[in-house]
Amino acid sequence: MRTRIVLLVTLLISATFVQAQQTAKSLGPNVSEHKLTSALMGRDMPYRVIAPVEKSVAKDTRYPVIYLLHGLTGHFNNWTDLTKLSDYANGYKVIIITPEGGDGWYTDSVSNDKEKWESYIIQELIPEVDKKFRTNAGRNQRAIAGLSMGGFGALKFGLKYPDKFVLAGSFSGALGAAQITEKTLPGAIGKTIDGIFGPVESETRKSNDIFAIIRSITPEKAKTIPFIYLDCGTEDFLFQNNREFVNLLVEKKVPHEYRQLPGAHDWKYWDKQVQEFLQLADKGFSGTPLK
Repeated sequence: MRTRIVLLVTLLISATFVQAQQTAKSLGPNVSEHKLTSALMGRDMPYRVIAPVEKSVAKDTRYPVIYLLHGLTGHFNNWTDLTKLSDYANGYKVIIITPEGGDGWYTDSVSNDKEKWESYIIQELIPEVDKKFRTNAGRNQRAIAGLSMGGFGALKFGLKYPDKFVLAGSFSGALGAAQITEKTLPGAIGKTIDGIFGPVESETRKSNDIFAIIRSITPEKAKTIPFIYLDCGTEDFLFQNNREFVNLLVEKKVPHEYRQLPGAHDWKYWDKQVQEFLQLADKGFSGTPLK
């Protein structure tokens, strides 16, 4: 399995890098860019906001929130620049946040005190958004999803912080990230991953390995975590990795929805699937049980 993961990550990096070279489009009328001065990260952290477009809104109106995470080698502006997300969002009364995640796998680095990507999003960004914008801050009105590296991050956040999210989603997720080491992936990439997660059997690896989290889950705990949504294209090099994770969800009887359909690891696929997630999130926010 480790050999497969090494190959997958190597392909992942090249694929997401090529996709990120596409020409960026200008911000739409419902998109704004902001910066949070982060004490944890020691610098200003950018993020974008897609706000609902409504002609007349009462001052006390509040909206559910979706956090969308980017992939490896990507940035906070990818979702708004490389998809029609801002157009799709017009059909929903929801606030969408696209944070910066660097190449940090949405995890607090064991070797760099200023690379606390998990703590930044959970402890600083979410409270900042709830304070600055008219959000409905309850758990049942907050969802998180992401592509590739962001898919791993979104499912990890959902599993580790079930009190904060009603729904966690992954598109083409790099779900085996915490199992990679420099030994299995020699060179700068493996070294960087070791710098984030630490040595094999480290507590950071164990606590961020979503396969391990699901394996250890009890029937009682399975009822408390967010509903899990994941999809992957049948031509994606991460397809088997996603199938393995889904099989584990089935084995542990974790409520989820999985879709596999023709598609590769690219923005054409993600542009289509984010529309599906918006529909599912809207359903969840309305109180309709997700099954």
